Amino acid sequence: MTTFASETDTLTRDALTVLQPGFTGTTAPDWLLRRLGEGLASVGLFGRNISSPEQLAALTAQLRAERDDVLVAIDEEGGDVTRLEVGTGSSFPGNHALGAVDDVELTREVARELGRRLAACGVNFNWAPSADVNSNPGNPVIGVRSFGADPDLVARHTAAYVTGLQSAGVAACTKHFPGHGDTAVDSHHALPRIDVDPVVLGDRELAPFRAAIAAGTRAVMSAHILVPALDQDRPATLSRRILTDLLRGELGYDGLIVTDGMEMQAIAATYGIERGSVLAIAAGADAICVGGGLADDETVRRLRDALVAAVRSGELAEERLADAARRVRELARWTAGAATAAGRDGSGDVGLTAARRAVRTTGADGFTPLTEAPYVAAFTPVANIAVGDETPWGVAAELAGLLPGTEAGTFTGPDAGGSALAAAGERRIVAVVRDEHRHPWMAAALDTLLTARPDTLVVEMGVPQAPARGAVHIATHGAARVCGRAAAEIIAGA
Repeated sequence: MTTFASETDTLTRDALTVLQPGFTGTTAPDWLLRRLGEGLASVGLFGRNISSPEQLAALTAQLRAERDDVLVAIDEEGGDVTRLEVGTGSSFPGNHALGAVDDVELTREVARELGRRLAACGVNFNWAPSADVNSNPGNPVIGVRSFGADPDLVARHTAAYVTGLQSAGVAACTKHFPGHGDTAVDSHHALPRIDVDPVVLGDRELAPFRAAIAAGTRAVMSAHILVPALDQDRPATLSRRILTDLLRGELGYDGLIVTDGMEMQAIAATYGIERGSVLAIAAGADAICVGGGLADDETVRRLRDALVAAVRSGELAEERLADAARRVRELARWTAGAATAAGRDGSGDVGLTAARRAVRTTGADGFTPLTEAPYVAAFTPVANIAVGDETPWGVAAELAGLLPGTEAGTFTGPDAGGSALAAAGERRIVAVVRDEHRHPWMAAALDTLLTARPDTLVVEMGVPQAPARGAVHIATHGAARVCGRAAAEIIAGA
C-alpha cells in the first residue's frame, strides 16, 4: 500500500473521519491523539478501556482536549453486553428481559437512565439497541440481546429504546441491519446466510428498523450477513442494494450508517479489512467500525491509505467519501447540542425494578424460600464474542449476600451433572443454565441432577425455550447482575 505524503489534505482528512478505531489501555495513546488532530472524528471504547466511571470521564476529557466534537462510541447494550460494568455485570437488564415485561415506558426509562450514565462519563454514541427479531431459537449470537421473537413487540421496544437513549443526549445506533435474528452462525467467526423471501423479510426483519427510523435513530449499524433475497453476492455491509437502495431509498433513512466490526471473520476472512472498508463506503456506509481486535495506529494508517488509494484509482467516488465524512461530522454536531439540552437527573433503581418485573417462575406454588446456604451449580457455555467471557454472571454472588455460606462451582461438558452432584454434597442445589435448549450437554446435566435430586431449583438466564423443570424454575430472560439479584431474591425470599 502506498503511503501518501500529504497528511492534511481534504481527501486524507475525509478518509480518517470515516474511521471508528479502538485502542488498548485506559488512557489515550499518543498515536490516537495525533490522529484526532489530523481528522479522525470517532473513537470506539471497549471493556479493556474502562476501569471506573471516574477513569472513563477522565479518558473522554483527554480525547476532547484534542478534539472537542469527537464521537466517543461504545457497545453498551445493557444486560449481557456491557462495557461500562464489564467487571461486575450490568445494572440494567437486557432487551429480552424488557421484552418479557412489555412495558414500553419502562424500556424508554431504562434506556434513558443508561444513556444518562454514559453521557455523565462523556460517551455520546452507543452501538445499541439490537433490533434483531430472534426468530431462530438456535441463534448463537443474538438470543437475549433481542427484545423477542415477535416483530411488533421488537419494533415498539426498539423505538422506545431509541427515544429514551437519545433523550439523554446519546446517539442511538440501531443494529444489525437488515436483521441478524434468523441466523445459525456467529458473524464474528463466519458469514451467516438468511434464506427468507422478500415478504417475510419485510414483515419480520425490517419492521423494527422502520420503527427505529420513525423514532429518529441517529445511526444504523449494518450486519455482516448474506441475504440472497436482497443481494446474492455481497453481505449487507458491502451491498449497495441493501445500504443505499433499501435503507436509504425504500426506507427513507438519512442518518449515519455504521458497519459492524470490520475485523470480524465474516468480512476479514473473505475480503480483508482494507478491501472490505472500501467496498463498504462505496456501498453506502459512512463509518467504518474497527478496533474490537485491531486497535493500533498501523490499522488506522492502512485503512486510511486504502480509502485514499481507492479514490485516486477511481474505484471509490470522492463525492461518496466526502458525503460519508459529512454525515459523521453532522452526527458529532448533533451530539454536542443534545448533550447540552439533556437533563442529568435519573432513576438509579430502574434497572433492578425492570429485572424484577422480567422474572417468570414456574412451580412456585407452595415453595418455601431457602433459609440455609445452598450449592449453586453453574452450567456455563462458551460466551459469544459480543458478550465476552470476562463479565461475571449467575446468582451465586447475589445469593451469598442473602444466604451467607453459599458455595458455588462452574461445570461444563458431558460429566457436568455428576460433578455438580458430588460437589454439592447434602446442600440444596440451585442449578443455573444459559440457553439450555442450545446445549445438549447442559440438558443432560439437568437430567442427572433432577433424577438424583428432584428438589433442585433451576434458574434459566438465557432464552427460556426448554420445558420448565425443577422444584422451581426461574426464568430471568438475561444474565445481567440485576437479573441474578432478582432470581436470588425469589430463592431466598428477600
